[in-house]
Amino acid sequence: MKQEIIESGKTVDEAVARAAEKLGVPAEKVSYEVLTEAKKGFFGIGEVLAKVKVTYSPSPIDNAKDFLETLISNMGIDASVVETEDEDGLKLELEGENAGVLIGHHGETLDQLQYLVNLSANRGEEDGDGYAKISLDIDGYRAKRNDTLRQLARRMASRVIKYRRSVTLEPMSPYERRVIHSEVQKIEGVATNSIGNDSNRRVVIFLEGKRDR
Repeated sequence: MKQEIIESGKTVDEAVARAAEKLGVPAEKVSYEVLTEAKKGFFGIGEVLAKVKVTYSPSPIDNAKDFLETLISNMGIDASVVETEDEDGLKLELEGENAGVLIGHHGETLDQLQYLVNLSANRGEEDGDGYAKISLDIDGYRAKRNDTLRQLARRMASRVIKYRRSVTLEPMSPYERRVIHSEVQKIEGVATNSIGNDSNRRVVIFLEGKRDR
């Protein structure tokens, strides 16, 4: 939500800095309009302070960080929200000793939290050019889980090739199934398919040319 405040100072920079401090944001994240230029006066007589109107319009990542910081504070979780960027775009990471309670079984709670983070980040935005997609991680969990999934995919693919029988994996989230599909695509002689519905959807690894139905 856009916020505006009018503030004064001996210089424009000072007025902007004071306004940003009151808004609780860094000065570089605000825009401002000079309402009155500062005048020094003569021996302090006739001095005019600079007056500015400062506007803060939070970006999607600002909205997301605010949501997360409020959430962990209300839950009594001692963690910090770190903003980074990777090949997929915007990313937030929770770092802290007990932040892991928000991961859940195989990242289920983390996935749900990421969904809420994106809803908060894109308040009032439709899914289009202005929509910001933000990935969320907790203490590097996703990278570790991705490594585990890729190892699982290679191990199960080898079993399919060796025994010439398909393998059905446990139910996984859409994100985790994509990791499995992507890894198996790199292995010659095997392919993947997804079966089941909703939370019971699973990946099947099978020999190419012998797709399970």
